[in-house]
Amino acid sequence: MLKWLGRIVVFLGVIAIIGWVWKGEELKRLLAVNSLFSEEKIVNNFSNMDTMFLNTSLTSSGDVSELPVAATVTLPDGTEDWLESRSATALVVLKDGAVVFEDYYQGTGEDDLRISWSMAKSWLSALFGILLEEGAIGSVDDPVTQYAPSLVGSAYDGATIKDVLQMSSGVVFDEDYLDYDSDINKMGRVLALGGSMDEFAAGLTETYADPGETWQYVSIDTHVLGMVVRGATGRSLTDLLSEKIAEPMGLEAAPYYLTDGYGVAFALGGLNMKSRDYARFGQMIANGGRWNDQQIVPEAWVEESTAPSAPTQTGETRYGYQWWIPVGSDDGQFMARGIYDQYTYIDPSRNVVIVLNAANRSFREAGVGRGNEEMFRQIAESLE
Repeated sequence: MLKWLGRIVVFLGVIAIIGWVWKGEELKRLLAVNSLFSEEKIVNNFSNMDTMFLNTSLTSSGDVSELPVAATVTLPDGTEDWLESRSATALVVLKDGAVVFEDYYQGTGEDDLRISWSMAKSWLSALFGILLEEGAIGSVDDPVTQYAPSLVGSAYDGATIKDVLQMSSGVVFDEDYLDYDSDINKMGRVLALGGSMDEFAAGLTETYADPGETWQYVSIDTHVLGMVVRGATGRSLTDLLSEKIAEPMGLEAAPYYLTDGYGVAFALGGLNMKSRDYARFGQMIANGGRWNDQQIVPEAWVEESTAPSAPTQTGETRYGYQWWIPVGSDDGQFMARGIYDQYTYIDPSRNVVIVLNAANRSFREAGVGRGNEEMFRQIAESLE
């Protein structure tokens, strides 16, 4: 009996080894997802996403654009406490296109390529404006299925591009990061295990409202925008973003996208780049889409996409085309925002751009987001 038990144990061990060799990379990525936001790993993880997920680099011309450095300013009282409470890893502040404050925290450095999370949505919005002007996409009023036919019969059937840009698709999608069984976490496991994000999006079938009727933040909407872009052009987001934005801007280091198992970019939050390059993008947008005397994003699109046009139902939220507009921002401020307190805050009236990277595990607590907006406003006003 003991001999047979021993043989069974050996057999199961061999099977386990074979399974690990066969699916080892997928299992490693799944384990990485499960510990991605753990307190002891989150800071390091957010600067080293390429060690845990499939990814592909954007191309870089190597001709880095100038980002002038001015005299360092003193930030408002309370800034240091705020940075500590937000578990900040980087803060870069531009005034009139020059760096007036830059620092890195918790053992991270200026060369780290940091995860954007949902700041990537605003980069895709900028790309969308370029493709519309070029005629690759006809109109924001076109149905998404015109460019992404695999969505016919899904919850997105009947939604226009504008509906999806504004997060008013009406698609049911649970965005609770703390619930293991939420849609957002299921999507994360698809990404980790090398599945298809396109199939995941096409597999959504439930809606809670008619398209365009009301606003609800649904990250998978941004993946659908990526499907539209790829369908309209026959090219990858990586190639397009490289050619249309990254290379003309002269970024310091080639960014990279996390991808699914089919090489499809994780459009809704998978960009990784230097904090200074997030700041370059913010300044380009603050300049009305211009950078180094080149019009990269159409000025009219910058104005349209950053206006509070989405059908939000509360004064607590204002949203445009994949851009957030702070409540009470009467001077035209807007921002790209990602989970765990990633921000590119843009104040065109004062010509101030603020980039915050962080690993704040309390980012969803009441008052955190509003407190961030208030601190950004204080910093901008202090530079007048």
